[in-house]
Amino acid sequence: MKTIILFGLVLGALSAAGKVYIAEVGGKVTLQCGVTSIKSRLEWKHDNLRILVFETNGFINKGSSEIKMRAKKSKDTDIEISKIMEGDSGKFTCVVGRSSHEHHLIVVSVSAPSGPLKVGADATLECKANSGVSGLCQPEVKWRKPDGSVQPESKVEFKSVALTDTGIWQCLVSCQGETFTKNVTINVEEPVPEPTTPTLVNDPKNPNSGNGNDSSGGVRGPEDPMMLLGLVWWIWVAIGAGSLVVIILVIVIIVMHKRNKRKKKKFLRMKKAQLSQKPKKYCQCVRQTAAAKPQQGRRREKPSALPLQPLLQE
Repeated sequence: MKTIILFGLVLGALSAAGKVYIAEVGGKVTLQCGVTSIKSRLEWKHDNLRILVFETNGFINKGSSEIKMRAKKSKDTDIEISKIMEGDSGKFTCVVGRSSHEHHLIVVSVSAPSGPLKVGADATLECKANSGVSGLCQPEVKWRKPDGSVQPESKVEFKSVALTDTGIWQCLVSCQGETFTKNVTINVEEPVPEPTTPTLVNDPKNPNSGNGNDSSGGVRGPEDPMMLLGLVWWIWVAIGAGSLVVIILVIVIIVMHKRNKRKKKKFLRMKKAQLSQKPKKYCQCVRQTAAAKPQQGRRREKPSALPLQPLLQE
């Protein structure tokens, strides 16, 4: 009997203190086993359902838990769970040989209005922390208001929102020293005033005025401008001013064109007059005198032959 009690105490001592993890729905979390290295088989369980088994030869076997499809090995002894769901909360156990390490996962889901709120509207803020069926850790949930005050409730109901509710609301979840925060922005807008209803103007000259059948302007609001041929008066003023500017530009262009033309003609006349006043200079060319022609009928005399001299004799 003493041996059995001693064996139970030994197993209790080998079971290490667990760690609390807090994660949001749709996120991911890495669970640490608590040992740095393994020399034997390692198992990860969720509420006694096996998730993954790390064999000593390096192979990984999947268990029967639904989490196995979203879990993978991280480092040598840890596991990473992605796309967290509310049902993933609860106790996680890492078994190495005869020792076990228990951990606890809290899954948080936050719901808030998706768009701006009108003054006086109703709205709800909820920060839900699911600790699972094991209930090893009961989290504390509260909201921090934009003014810094804390409301110790997981659900805030606005019966009539005001402009002072605008700002960042912070969801706070804590358990055994672990904390989680999630910010939610609330926008409150003032209601837009409704447009005024147009009034009917009775025109004694128009028999259709006053009954809604007047197409010439019988229905006019209290601030509607005067209409002329379907256009507001200031549009006609703008059209008239624009037309006047165009006419002035056309006149200026015509005047400048005629003025330039007159200046050009005057300049040509002055230049022509200056040319007519200058004396004309003619070119006096010096011609060479022609060579005298030989007289006809007279033959050129041939040069006389030189006299012959006798040869010297010895």
